[in-house]
Amino acid sequence: MLDLEAKAIRHAPARPALRRLKLSDFRSYSALDLEVEAQLVVLCGENGAGKTNILESLSLLTPGRGLRRADMEDFARDTGSGGFAISAEIDGPTGPVQLGTGVEPAAEGGSSQRKYRIDRAPVSSIRGFADHVRMVWQTPGMDGLFAGPAGDRRRFLDRLVLAVDAEHGSRVNALERALRNRNRLLEDGIRKGAWLEASEKEIAEIAVAVAAARTETVARLGALLSRTDEADASPFPWAEVALDGAVEQLAAERPALEAEDAYREILRDNRGRDAAAGRTLIGPQSCDLLVRHGPKNMEAAKASTGEQKALLIGLILAHAQLVTAMSGICPIILLDEVAAHFDPRRRQALFARLRALGAQVWVTGADPNLFQDVSGPDTEFLTVTPGQVSRG
Repeated sequence: MLDLEAKAIRHAPARPALRRLKLSDFRSYSALDLEVEAQLVVLCGENGAGKTNILESLSLLTPGRGLRRADMEDFARDTGSGGFAISAEIDGPTGPVQLGTGVEPAAEGGSSQRKYRIDRAPVSSIRGFADHVRMVWQTPGMDGLFAGPAGDRRRFLDRLVLAVDAEHGSRVNALERALRNRNRLLEDGIRKGAWLEASEKEIAEIAVAVAAARTETVARLGALLSRTDEADASPFPWAEVALDGAVEQLAAERPALEAEDAYREILRDNRGRDAAAGRTLIGPQSCDLLVRHGPKNMEAAKASTGEQKALLIGLILAHAQLVTAMSGICPIILLDEVAAHFDPRRRQALFARLRALGAQVWVTGADPNLFQDVSGPDTEFLTVTPGQVSRG
């Protein structure tokens, strides 16, 4: 396993910071040109003013569907042209860089395709952006993560992996397509033959790769958390993390080829049951992320609402450290309405931890009084009103 502390000593991490953001026909913004210099950017405004839209635009500079997992057509302004554009000027690991993404208005009867540019030159995918910027985030929608359905935790897990492995999203999507193909074959009454064998071979190869990436990330995160155990009185308790999944267990215990063969056998033995269920029952698509409250040694789902939120923030802060150690790039951190439900002690502790990470941080809040303790030369306060952002 990678020695995270040793790597951090050998290579000082890059600390990217966004310096200019331009939006066109994105969500509630017909046009926005915003320049910032601070490490901590505080966006204040009434609910519905457009604070989260700004964070969402930043999150789209990384692989995936952004912090709200929205469909592409949802990003375009309702009364706009049908397309949208995001441009970000970033002080990155190799110097200033301009990253751009968006969709041009579709021709009548045509479809829109998202495009990407680095320093205004077209690139084929967003994966190249990962050389310049990484991001992690928290949203209010995550508050029920530990007590909610396994699918929510699985998507959270894949977001953790994607922040350190830009190829992970493509593998997860490929696995979903392969599973749908097998489900169709089973639905058509096929129980054996070359097509089904080929389908299960493809599934096994992709599934083990997905499971291995999840297993490695969780193992590294767990190792990091185990070295940062804090006293029971810590505002952000440490967590124990583990995976519950048959293929993830295979990936952890066996070489890749052996794990693939074992999973192919599982698929073959369960064709009848999967056909009756209308889906593949065993595989990475049913994995769960298990989280325990470390100091109290109990399931996170059984902790109080406040404890769960604090535990989640502790996980996200640890993940930011992991991204820094594994990629050499300190991620920009996006925190949506993070301070509203914390008491003053936890708010102060949170911003102290954020400053210690050295990352650029963007936070939102409806009440500017929640951020009185964080004012300073490295903090910039912005007021958000519908379609506009002003200073002060």
